[in-house]
Amino acid sequence: MKLEDLDGLRIATFGTGPRRIVAVHGITASLMAWAAVARRLPPGWSLVAMDLRGRGHSRDRPGPYGLARHAEDVLRVAEHVGAGPEAVLAGHSMGAYVAVLAGARRRFAKVVLVDGGLPFPPPVPDADVDAEIEATLGPAIARLSRTFATADDYVGFFRAHPAFAGNWTPEAEEYVRYDLFGPAGALLSRAVGEAVREDGRWMRINGERIGAALAAIEAPVHLLRAPRGLLDQDVGMLPDELATAWTSKVPLLRDEVVADCNHYTILFDDRCASLVAGRLSS
Repeated sequence: MKLEDLDGLRIATFGTGPRRIVAVHGITASLMAWAAVARRLPPGWSLVAMDLRGRGHSRDRPGPYGLARHAEDVLRVAEHVGAGPEAVLAGHSMGAYVAVLAGARRRFAKVVLVDGGLPFPPPVPDADVDAEIEATLGPAIARLSRTFATADDYVGFFRAHPAFAGNWTPEAEEYVRYDLFGPAGALLSRAVGEAVREDGRWMRINGERIGAALAAIEAPVHLLRAPRGLLDQDVGMLPDELATAWTSKVPLLRDEVVADCNHYTILFDDRCASLVAGRLSS
């Protein structure tokens, strides 16, 4: 893995192949969310991922945040690494929505959306969007207001997450340990709470803008959905009826359910990560 910085944005390149994938992580995640997929790509490919501002080693990159701002950063990174129109653009969870916005602004060979990218219905009037975000993300956002005595304590917190219970992998642990910083006895997640909440609000109230961008993408769009949700519940983040509605509106959108995974294990489980790597490189 090659690491570099672009004006305070941390960039990682996995592999050395000339065929490029630019990949975007989720709302409380980091570039290491893509490591398992990147390591399963066939020869000839490389994957470029970045820590979005307010996350990972880009946590000190200032706001304003919002998905449109992240899309600008993604396009700057793509240009910086020489990812031309033949490159693939991918995003997971919130990163898929960022990829939709970026893919509408510049040509890519293909856009792959991993369990994200489809606009939700607008919130009801007077809805508490912040409370909705916290309920949806559960432990992923709860950790942002906590400190941890040791790195092992932080790993233990994640291992108890409903999505990871019984699904732990060495690459999941690598992802979790990358997220920590701070003094001994008071370790913190690198994800900035303000950034997470601002991005969550943006995503929730800008469904029409996201939908227009999805329809404007000129490249094939491949949606990979997990049948189980963020807390390993039986209904995934993108239910069948939502996918059906959008595939009927966007002719270039192809929908595929990745069997037997949840919102997180779609990137970390060996079989699921291998399938995602295959779809990115096919």
